Amino acid sequence: MRVSTLMMYQQNMGGITNSQSEWLKYGEQMSTGKRVNRASDDPVAASQAVVLSQAQAQTAQYATARTFATQRVSTEESTLKQVTTAIQAAQEKIVYAGNGTLSDDDRASLATDLQGIRDQILNLANSTDGNGRYIFAGYKTDTPPFDDTGKYVGGDINVEQQVDSSRSMVIGHTGNLIFDHSTSNAKPDADDNIFTALDSAIAALNIPVADADDATKDKVTADIDRTNRSLSNSLNNVLTVRAELGTQLKELENLDALGDDRKLAQSQQMSNLVDVDWNETISNYTMQQTALQAAYKAFTDMQGMSLFQLNK
Repeated sequence: MRVSTLMMYQQNMGGITNSQSEWLKYGEQMSTGKRVNRASDDPVAASQAVVLSQAQAQTAQYATARTFATQRVSTEESTLKQVTTAIQAAQEKIVYAGNGTLSDDDRASLATDLQGIRDQILNLANSTDGNGRYIFAGYKTDTPPFDDTGKYVGGDINVEQQVDSSRSMVIGHTGNLIFDHSTSNAKPDADDNIFTALDSAIAALNIPVADADDATKDKVTADIDRTNRSLSNSLNNVLTVRAELGTQLKELENLDALGDDRKLAQSQQMSNLVDVDWNETISNYTMQQTALQAAYKAFTDMQGMSLFQLNK
């Protein structure tokens, strides 16, 4: 086969172009820190990286969801802690109200104290989070869940949040399940609604009994006793909800730990797929640079050996 000057030129130019392309590729890898900068660099790795990237995005979304869930659950638990203290204070007042030696003025003073506690609990039941959303209103977060009489007017569905791929949890209980509800082992003959129970005791304590007949006194005593049972049931119910919230906070903490491990593993997988092996890349870059210099030299030498110059 006859080799012409043009063929020699094209072969040498092809060698230079290929060497330059490889050298620039390794230079780009060193610049970006990525072995795969486009799908053509490694189609299989690029495809796997797309799938893994979607998984990483989902992991990040669940982490954000858990942060929100933790804030909501913590806010609810903190509020119910104050409710617990208020109910216990009301119980102390009710027990003291059973003292048969109290004067009507003493009883009226207790009624005033209970009214203050009732207002405090109602305010807590209508409390909001840091964004002005009512935390015990279900999904009707823009309006107070309880009216002035203590009647629940909020939403009827608990707020739920997906906190992991296979886990959804309640992060906002509706107020009726807390302030108008009793556990299965509740004491009988009691009011489920804590505000109704307190209103009954307040009304009874405002009734003068010093000169009242026995029927009136018996009714007042019965109302006080009923409120005492109601408050006991309400306290147990609130403590049950708080126990659930505490369990959820612990679970969220565990899920965060698992999420962190998953995030780390995914990052390592992504690195294995697309990141450069620095030792290998630097070595290849150096070798390709040498190859390119050799190709340039060969091209220069070829020009000096062209058939035109040989025929001179």
